[in-house]
This record gives sequence, C-alpha cells and structure tokens, in this order.
Amino acid sequence: MRLIAIFNRDGGTFKTTDMDAYCEHALRAFQSQGHEIECRVVAGAEVVDAMQAVAESGAEGLIAGGGDGTISAAAGIAWRSGLVLGIVPAGTMNLFARSLKLPLDIWQVLDVLAKGHVENVDIASANGRSFVHQFSAGLHARMVRYRNQMSFASRLGKIRASTRAALGVMFNPPVFEVEFNAEGQRGLRKVSAISVSNNEFGRDALLYADSVNGGHLGFYTADPLTPAGVAKLTLDILRGRLKENEAVNAMMVTEVELHFPKRRHDVRCVIDGELLPMDRDVSLRVHAGELKVLVRQPQQPLAQVQAQEGVAGEQAPL
Repeated sequence: MRLIAIFNRDGGTFKTTDMDAYCEHALRAFQSQGHEIECRVVAGAEVVDAMQAVAESGAEGLIAGGGDGTISAAAGIAWRSGLVLGIVPAGTMNLFARSLKLPLDIWQVLDVLAKGHVENVDIASANGRSFVHQFSAGLHARMVRYRNQMSFASRLGKIRASTRAALGVMFNPPVFEVEFNAEGQRGLRKVSAISVSNNEFGRDALLYADSVNGGHLGFYTADPLTPAGVAKLTLDILRGRLKENEAVNAMMVTEVELHFPKRRHDVRCVIDGELLPMDRDVSLRVHAGELKVLVRQPQQPLAQVQAQEGVAGEQAPL
C-alpha cells in the first residue's frame, strides 16, 4: 500500500520525541511489511492542509499522528476521500485509538499498524461535520471553555487545567432547553448536558466506545443539575456507572435531530474536543462502516491454534 504519514510535531508526545529517529522507525516498520511510505513532520497549524494534500496525492492511505483533534480531522479527510487511515495516538486522551484497541505507545503502534489489516468502522456527523468520538453541549462545552481560558504547556498541565475547569463547572452548571427527535421519539426537556457519541460509551471513566462497529449513536441527556448533582454524576462516571445515574437519560439511535428553542448569545458545543459555535438546529447521523482504518491483525481462534499445535505434535520426531 502507498502511504503518507503526517505527524503533528506540536501534538502531545511528539513535542519531546526525536522526530528524525521516529520517522526512520516508521519507514523500517512499514517497508518491512511491503508498504511504500513517506513521512512528513509538520507544525500543528499546517497539519490539516498537509493531510488534505495527501487526499489529493493519489496515495492509498494516510498515517496521522497527533492528539484527538488531529486524529478527528484525519478521519474526516480519510472518510471523504476513501483513504485508509492509520492513527498514531500522541495526545492526552487518545480516545479513538482506545476504541480501536490500538497500543497507546507511539513506537509500538507503528509496528502494529504496519502489520495490521483494513477494517470498516463507523464515523458520525453533526450538520455534516464528521466526528469519531462525540458531539456535546452543556457541561462539557462549559468545561472546555473554562479550560481554554487557562495557560498550560504540557500534557500534565492540560490535565490540571481540565480538573480546575471541571470544578468551576460543578459550581456553575448550565441549564437550557432542547427539543429532540430521535428516530420518532420526540421530547422537550430542560437539561444540563447533551452528548451524542459514535456508538455508545463503554464503562471506562474516559467515556469512549468499546467498539465503533455497532452502527449506532449513543444519545445522552442529563436533567438539570445542582452542584451536588454534578458531583454525583462525576463520581458515577468515574465508577463506570454513567447510565445508572438517576439524572441521565440514554438511548441508542442511528440519527437524532436537536433544536434549541431559546436563542442565546455565544452558545458553544464540543466536537471531538474542539470548542465550536453551535447552531440552533443540529442534525446528527451515524455513517455505519464508511471509514476504513488500520487495526491490529486478529488473533487466531484458540481452537485453531490448538489444532495446529496438535498436527505439529504428531509430525514431530521422537
């Protein structure tokens, strides 16, 4: 396969990595498996343009390295252009890599991708903008807005800023109205949070999907919350009990329409970690099996391994 790798040198782990040595390792790993690969290390401000250029180059696949924002942008480009996507998780959370069950070590993942196979997985969209993890409004958007007002220069600093922002939201939770139509199930609710995920969340506290092959969206709303209610929701998330929280309403759908009746100034949503302006009407869809990704080669079934070992044992000399 002809591949081009785009590595965001400003993305998380790459900031402290010898990128010349890293690219040499990438070349060895992929070429040893019969692939053709070219590596390009670019600044964060140039990464989207560089990945878009891959889509126009005639390459068969894009290897994208960086944080969740870089990976989300790469997935959208690969989806629209039909490229095979390989992801190198160099960010803080690396949520899509977790869903794909890829190694989180940036060196080890290259060997896994080079030996991997192509799998068709789901991708979702909000008003046509693709996402691989989630669309959210309310608590999460306010937390990201608070965090973005803080200064941090490292992965640890970002985690600390996120913790401070979460505490700020806990004492000032938003409350707003939303109308929804989830495959014919209609409602009007006051909520403190909305989340629509690419497949339903698993039980991990980081809230990522255990699988992105289910062909559905997870649709979650949280009833109006007090500070104590936010604290209880946070504790339940940490315990892997999001859907058991009494304020949370959850369903699985393939599409959902949202309408926000009250016009509000400077309303924001979060799409795959990026804080964005939010329209009063949002249409969300899952695009089942439309994204081609490199994943780990499947393990042989245990029965097949045992059968092969049995044959080898019968043929072995005494």
